[in-house]
Amino acid sequence: RGRGGNLKFRALRLDSGNFSWGTEVCTRKVRVLDVTYNASNNELVRTKTLVKGAIVVVDAHPFKEWYESHYGVKIGIKKGQSAPEGEDVKKSAHVLKKLAARQK
Repeated sequence: RGRGGNLKFRALRLDSGNFSWGTEVCTRKVRVLDVTYNASNNELVRTKTLVKGAIVVVDAHPFKEWYESHYGVKIGIKKGQSAPEGEDVKKSAHVLKKLAARQK
């Protein structure tokens, strides 16, 4: 029990969380893959303990999907290569104009 009659809950097993991509103002629920750094103790890195301020590696797939839909640009393709053509979705002139403005 905490102040004000509220209850404190402890997360015993966490595999996902709500993470934000600060520069793009995008928040998604993603999987936590690994704990890479903890300023307080290296033991917490070895045991992969999640605490406040720990640096973690998260799955980037939801952020990648958002980026590709928001800007209309595929990520992870080298400049000389072409994207694998899976499906071509028709886009209206308004959507194409909006994507062009975002890519500037």
